[in-house]
Amino acid sequence: MKILAIDTSCDDTCIAIVEVRGRKKPQFKILANVVSSQIKIHQKYGGVYPALAKREHQRNLIPVLKEALKKAKLLKEGKGLKSKSEKHILTLKEILEREKYLFQKVKSFLKRYQKPAIDLMAVTVGPGLEPCLWQGVNFARALSFFWEIPIVPINHIEAHIFANFLDKEFKADLFPAICLVVSGGHTQLILMKDFGKYKILGETRDDAAGECFDKTARILGLEYPGGPAIAEQALQFSLKNKRQKLPPLHLPRPMLYSKNYDFSFSGLKTAVLYHHQECSLKKSKIYIQAMAKEIQQAIIDVLIKKTIKALKDYRAKTIILGGGVASNDELRREFRLNILNLKFQVNFLVPAKNLCTDNAVMVAGAGYWNFIKRGAKNYKEIKVNANLRIS
Repeated sequence: MKILAIDTSCDDTCIAIVEVRGRKKPQFKILANVVSSQIKIHQKYGGVYPALAKREHQRNLIPVLKEALKKAKLLKEGKGLKSKSEKHILTLKEILEREKYLFQKVKSFLKRYQKPAIDLMAVTVGPGLEPCLWQGVNFARALSFFWEIPIVPINHIEAHIFANFLDKEFKADLFPAICLVVSGGHTQLILMKDFGKYKILGETRDDAAGECFDKTARILGLEYPGGPAIAEQALQFSLKNKRQKLPPLHLPRPMLYSKNYDFSFSGLKTAVLYHHQECSLKKSKIYIQAMAKEIQQAIIDVLIKKTIKALKDYRAKTIILGGGVASNDELRREFRLNILNLKFQVNFLVPAKNLCTDNAVMVAGAGYWNFIKRGAKNYKEIKVNANLRIS
């Protein structure tokens, strides 16, 4: 089975083609994984500007699709539109009614190229930025209709979880598991009892962890995205630097000892802002490095403390990480150290770094499992839900 997957949940245009062999113990082979990043476009805003992201998705979808099909050796010129009736073109136009520029690009593409040997399509329908989600969803609906390929809607959070099962066997003895999905838009602790059986234990009440990285990086004058920028500065800080005089630097760990599993990072951002405004050394390299290290550590302390608490309370067997922040080296290192110090054995799953940030390979993985368990949908049934919850 070959799966074509699409994700436009935020500012990355992602298309992947994954081949799945075997049913009981499926093996996933990545034939193509193409991501068109918009980081340079949004850097001057210090975050994603939805209207610009929507426009760029319309521009990028066809080039990214062509590149993915070419890498998978599935791009072949042929009859295309000539084998379809005028009625098909009108339906295609109706599906892409709100994306007139994209419709013209899709029409030209379908006119030139044959239907590829794809068995299933998967597309992210939420959660995410609604204007962005609609670009990928309507694009996928159009291709599903025209090529007559079954399609499955995918929850972006579930896809981040399933990024862990592309190179590992999906075993029942991994469950129950505690999933920490942490990114620019989401920070959630999820109890996973089995495939399709989830319960949200806690989530952020304000800023997500990745959002906190972005906002505090902007305060320090670092580039967007903030997570990698903060991590780089933190790595450069060393104890030797303490010989230089710095004002006391200890940031709060919001909700660290609360009895629930919720998160709050807006207070941390505010503490950074106040400290930065009052510090005379705020433009010095040593101050930025020290502050970056403390910001990173404060976020890591909260994430690990809450996850370990949930692990013990629910007697879980596995910790599963997902989301862009899961690519942070220090977070991964400290999770492993904390797990080693536990008095019981715990499995620890974390995706490859390129599968932590938004991508369509994880959408294909989730697409396969959803297809096996729930079947496909008609393209008419696929709708966007920007606030979609995992349940």
